[in-house]
Amino acid sequence: ISRVFKKTSGNGTIALYLGKRDFVDNVDSVEIVEGVVKVDPSGLNNRKVYVYLACAFRYGSDDLDVIGLTFRRDIWLHRIQVYPPTGGSEAKSPMMESLLKKVGEQGHAFSFQMPPNLPCSVSLQPGLNDSGKACGVDFEIKAYIANAPDNPDEVIQKKDTCRLMIRKIQFAPANNKAGAKADLSKQFMMSDKPVHLEASLEKEVYYHGDPITVKVQINNETNKTVKKIKISVNQLTSVVLYSSDTYVKEVCAQEFGETVNAISTFEKSFQVTPLLANNKEKRGLAVDGRLKDQDTNLYMLICKMFSDVVVELPVTLMSPKPAGEFCIL
Repeated sequence: ISRVFKKTSGNGTIALYLGKRDFVDNVDSVEIVEGVVKVDPSGLNNRKVYVYLACAFRYGSDDLDVIGLTFRRDIWLHRIQVYPPTGGSEAKSPMMESLLKKVGEQGHAFSFQMPPNLPCSVSLQPGLNDSGKACGVDFEIKAYIANAPDNPDEVIQKKDTCRLMIRKIQFAPANNKAGAKADLSKQFMMSDKPVHLEASLEKEVYYHGDPITVKVQINNETNKTVKKIKISVNQLTSVVLYSSDTYVKEVCAQEFGETVNAISTFEKSFQVTPLLANNKEKRGLAVDGRLKDQDTNLYMLICKMFSDVVVELPVTLMSPKPAGEFCIL
């Protein structure tokens, strides 16, 4: 392990250790979440130590919370008791063995298997004047001291807890499929012939920061001149947990000065590059979930559109999978 992530409770009785905070979703399965809780029994006062992993959707900032109402809903939660131990020892991975060796005799291992149908970590970019945690889907590991695992009448003090945020992420597939293709014919007033537009993408998935190549073919059978071509990239975000809203945000737009004369054809490839760096002040933009102030990227699905005669092409932005074993710091 090149780095260990640690969080200690306010009273120093328990401490949470993780070997990494990014866990890969391979579509049909998710990496097992492993960690260790260090427990000092002298500070428990006959209580027990539990740890849970929760996937939650936050749909309002902290400053909107009133009369104890929080704008947060658990999507999935699993809880286990780590002290006193309740079962036999299981086979331990090399990472778990390294953590236990570092923590010492007071270390108690735990692991969680997330179901593959949970969403990946994503957050909605806050505005310049927004405060508190961003809206979106996050994952939290929390260790705490209590008499019972989930007693609503028991008040668990903050000094008896410690927590770490983690991320569930996906990488681009090894085999990239052919990109989408769309075409449209449109007839204008004062013309008995149409303009035919066809647009296509080289591939289905592009890496963050790479230019997206769009092949455009136009057959202009009208007596009018096509004066410009515009390509815009829009992000579509559907929020279905508390409503059925869909938000469309333009993240990149570029006009090209090419003209297509009447009764003529045109074919050319154009490139556009959507970047989060150019959209830092755009409120509500969906981005990959982040831990603290680390860099992130535009979230996965976006759409492409073209000027007066409009066609739409779906495309996905993802990060490439690192080669070999890795540990993201």
